[in-house]
Amino acid sequence: MIGELARLPAESTQQAVGYPSLFLLVVLGSLVPVVPTGAVVSSAAVVAVHQSSPFSLLFSFGVAALAAFLGDLALYWLGRRGVRSKNGSRWLERIHDHAAPERLDQARTKLTDHGVAMLVLSRLVPAGRIPVMLACLLARWPLRRFARGAAPAALAWAGTYQLIGLLGGSLFREPWEGVVAAVLLTVAIAVAPGVWRRVRR
Repeated sequence: MIGELARLPAESTQQAVGYPSLFLLVVLGSLVPVVPTGAVVSSAAVVAVHQSSPFSLLFSFGVAALAAFLGDLALYWLGRRGVRSKNGSRWLERIHDHAAPERLDQARTKLTDHGVAMLVLSRLVPAGRIPVMLACLLARWPLRRFARGAAPAALAWAGTYQLIGLLGGSLFREPWEGVVAAVLLTVAIAVAPGVWRRVRR
């Protein structure tokens, strides 16, 4: 068995380890909003660009989108349990702690005006997912209604960050160079809104 594994091509080994790792990291990042899941997806796309399989990018996109969708559903379900509970829950507290009061007020207003479409947009805006999710919880959206918005939101999010990785993988000959470029770009995108708000103040 070990000998057979040793004879596997490096690319097959990368895929066997990479797809489950990508799935777990994105799910974890959805539940614990401190994991840089955008950088993870972009890095996976860079690696996929340099593989010979024509379906590598498609597989990494599908895994990332599915993981984001299931992670969002799990976090929302845990948050709903906290809303219904008399004492709340640590998951609801965690969601609330990651939503600035002014962002939450904006999210509640926009959610009332735009409904499910706001979920899609919130996934693409850095630090926008949690305030909108909390607004949905406070509005007591059922899980099914939340899922209708979370599905296209996960697809749009995975596609956006995969495009970043595709760009990084295409510009550099070595995969590690593309990964570094993709990570730096996703980090810059994530911190830019916070820096801009501080500059305006």
